[in-house]
Amino acid sequence: MAWFRLAVRRTLDRLPHHGIRNPFLRASSSLLPSYVRSFLSSVLRLDKSESAAPVPRAVPLSRLTDSFLNSTSNVYLEELQRAWEADPKSVDESRDNFFRNFLGQSSTFPEISGQTIQESMELLLLVRAYQVNGHMKAKLDPLGLEKRELPEDLDLRYYGFTEADLDREFFIGVWRMSGILSENRPVQTLREILNKLEQAYCGTIGYEYMHIPGIGKPLEYSHDRRLVILDRLSWSTLFESFLATKWTTAKRFGLEGAETDHREKTLIPGMKEMFDRAADKGVESIAMGIGDTKLVLEEEGLYTGTGDVKYHLGTSYDRPTRNGKRIHLSLVANPSHLEAVDPVVVGEDFYSDDIERIKNVGVLIHGDGSFAGQGVVYETLHLSDLPNYTTGGTIHIVVNNQVAFTTDPKSGRSSQYCTDVAKALNAPIFHVNGDGIEAVVHCCELAVDWRQTFHSDVVVDLVCYRRYGHNEIDEPSFTQPKMYQVIRNHPSAHEIYKKKLIESGDISEEDIERIHNEVNSILNEEFVKSKDYVPKKRDWLSAYWTGFKSPKQISRIRNTGVKPEILKQVGKAITYLPENFKPHTKVKRIFETRAQMIETGEGIDWALAEALAFATLIVEGNHVRLSGQDVERGTFSHRHEVIHDQETGEMYRPLDHLVMNHKEGMFTASNSSLSEFGVVGFELGYSMENPNSLVLWGAQFGDFANGAQVIFDQFLSSGESKWLRQTGLVVLLPHGYEGQGPEHSSARLERFLQMSDDNPYVIPEMEPTLRKQIQESNWQVVNVTTRANYFHIHREFRKPLILMSPKNLLRHKDCKSHLSEFDDVKGHPGFDRQGTRFKRLIKDPNDHKEVEEGINRLILCSGKIYYDLDEERKRKERKDVAIYRIEQLSPFPFDLVQRELKRYPNAEIVWCQEEPLNMGAYHYITPRLYTVMRAIGRGSFEDIKYVGRAPSAATATGFFSVHEQEHAELLRRAMQPEPINFPF
Repeated sequence: MAWFRLAVRRTLDRLPHHGIRNPFLRASSSLLPSYVRSFLSSVLRLDKSESAAPVPRAVPLSRLTDSFLNSTSNVYLEELQRAWEADPKSVDESRDNFFRNFLGQSSTFPEISGQTIQESMELLLLVRAYQVNGHMKAKLDPLGLEKRELPEDLDLRYYGFTEADLDREFFIGVWRMSGILSENRPVQTLREILNKLEQAYCGTIGYEYMHIPGIGKPLEYSHDRRLVILDRLSWSTLFESFLATKWTTAKRFGLEGAETDHREKTLIPGMKEMFDRAADKGVESIAMGIGDTKLVLEEEGLYTGTGDVKYHLGTSYDRPTRNGKRIHLSLVANPSHLEAVDPVVVGEDFYSDDIERIKNVGVLIHGDGSFAGQGVVYETLHLSDLPNYTTGGTIHIVVNNQVAFTTDPKSGRSSQYCTDVAKALNAPIFHVNGDGIEAVVHCCELAVDWRQTFHSDVVVDLVCYRRYGHNEIDEPSFTQPKMYQVIRNHPSAHEIYKKKLIESGDISEEDIERIHNEVNSILNEEFVKSKDYVPKKRDWLSAYWTGFKSPKQISRIRNTGVKPEILKQVGKAITYLPENFKPHTKVKRIFETRAQMIETGEGIDWALAEALAFATLIVEGNHVRLSGQDVERGTFSHRHEVIHDQETGEMYRPLDHLVMNHKEGMFTASNSSLSEFGVVGFELGYSMENPNSLVLWGAQFGDFANGAQVIFDQFLSSGESKWLRQTGLVVLLPHGYEGQGPEHSSARLERFLQMSDDNPYVIPEMEPTLRKQIQESNWQVVNVTTRANYFHIHREFRKPLILMSPKNLLRHKDCKSHLSEFDDVKGHPGFDRQGTRFKRLIKDPNDHKEVEEGINRLILCSGKIYYDLDEERKRKERKDVAIYRIEQLSPFPFDLVQRELKRYPNAEIVWCQEEPLNMGAYHYITPRLYTVMRAIGRGSFEDIKYVGRAPSAATATGFFSVHEQEHAELLRRAMQPEPINFPF
């Protein structure tokens, strides 16, 4: 077979190269002149000066894998040949096909010469080039403005062919694999081969899939299907016209053309066909998110929240499909922060007992500018294949208007396509011309087929345009004059499709007129009915939340204590390690110590208190999910919910073994990717689906929450008020000043308190049987200082909970609780009239009288500073100082603070904190504390003294010695014998 190796070498040598000898590598990494990386609008072509520098083209990932045409040396080919000759089954199917055609048939067809093989190999490289880069030649821009220089590997001359070769016949063999060249015709003309490649890869759909490690057929729809497509296209078109006549000056974000950052008329029928196909493929529910939702109507009357602009609201309904099935559709409410809803939708989609990930699918609709520009897009994509985050694939539809508000693509991204970020995920990308409704339908159906078959993400890039600007009253020609000159004269997708169907004889003018009359008649009828419509119920709440307290219902503080025998039972289970399991020696000692704590009831540590809270909830039938950065072990090596065998690497989760026949999946502890925005959004979406799940996200350090600020601002703090979407998400934010510098000290407590909505100047009804404070608040913000209180706060989950979790208190000698503080036995520590529960305020541990006139200073504080103040008080023997801990900062415990202030009529009132004056809880506490003092006649604002750090731009000093000095001064001032002068 030396002649074959010679033919390979000749092929390598004949192809042009720039220092790269191998054609297989050359085909994917050749240097091209700078091409226009977008569909241009006002600027059609870059200046020559801008395109002088060569831009290297990325090598598709598939080129790095082990398949025949990926080979990077002729030596490799020769080795493959020898392996095939020894055993054809030992090589990949593509290689088997190649060798079978060119080597196996050489004895049958002796006329096959080395030149024939050489030319056939060149043709195979041409086919490969169309597979990889054919999408760059596809007709995607409905306006015809795209000006892109094509890769040279799509040029016949690159392989030594000329136009004179078009009608020559070439040997391509007979291929057992399916595809456009799989006909039983071993010899075809070059023209025939090119026509098939152009039709498959360069039509109105550009298939971008060769970056996936190791299609195209003519679109043919029946007469009936085309009628359905036309009907659906007519609905989206005529509905827009209807709105224009009824609300002539309203801001509508219409569907004309590509029409807004988020819609295109052909998108609507495309999605309807996608829903139909999804139902046929076993999908029962689809959760959708749109980067900036545009809805037209809003319900009033029974909507009890503050509300939101109508195009941000969510909704849901059961939709009948074309084939007689039903599919549940839900649209997740969203803010204007583009793409922020993405992880929320994926999190909602994840919550399911659909283990095979067939019945529930997430669909995200993006804008081209935001898909390329917003980092949360990648954070969401990055979750797609992680074990405790995968949903089995999300369908992404990018409505590519070729302009992001007013920004041209050349200014908005550095990549060729707005969808290139998805290549990191190995997701197929279907670029489609938005004017081709049948091509759009085909891609939407293909996306469903991919998702249901391969259970991974898929992207449809719908290339279109906006007929108007960002909305109907915007003027886009200010910034895209040339584009809008073309758009004004460009027919709508509806007109294009009508013309196509009439010319083909599929549909008559009478059919079109009948469809239009029917649509307009229904729209007008429903418009008349809408004037008398009265909402009968709030459809915005998920059915799963039935029974949870609304702002109009009465609160009951629930006993969260647990029977002692249950505490002992689960305590033994979570401290037990199998005999044949070999943990790290330090971890083994930790579990032995915990077992002793359960046995004696003494010195329950922080991690054990948390594990007891989780375990008791699980045995009561509640699911617990904990995720975040390093949560399995715990940032400070304290938790150890997942233990690793030091010899086998096997993992053991004690909370999965609480009782006999323990139900799987009741507990999840998962280290997340190093993402805040995406992961917090995911957990928020997950938590909204079921109130009987305690869902927690733990930050590595509290200030890492900064990366998810949009989720806190737009969803967690205000989602119930704006959209009536409830959640019980718990956020664990390590917080405390210990000299670790500005980035590892503060969780920015002040930001969460600033977003709390309780009125500082109104004392709410606090009588136990009438109180509604928790229901009327947007969330709880707590800074707990005891293990028992940490246990109880997790056992009562109703509202979003922002918890300043500790660092040094995890092992502090004085921060301890007895097991009896966790139970429900009357007479045990912590038991009062309502049982054992979370304490919003912890009194001074000293035995004070009901009215203690001898106390000269009452210090109110929160968090770990209490233990430092108590130690300093003991050191200076200040028995005239009382120290109280406000454990629940928001909503403020007006009733408890008022009761305790009355006990100390002669005391100077001080608020003490570790944080600088412009941070921490000071500015939240003082107006509420003043309201209480005013109610009992105790003075004014100036009578509230402050002890803490001075105002600062940074949260903390980076010098440990300075930290110690500041801390010592803080304690000195708090315990000074003379009155505290503040603010003057």
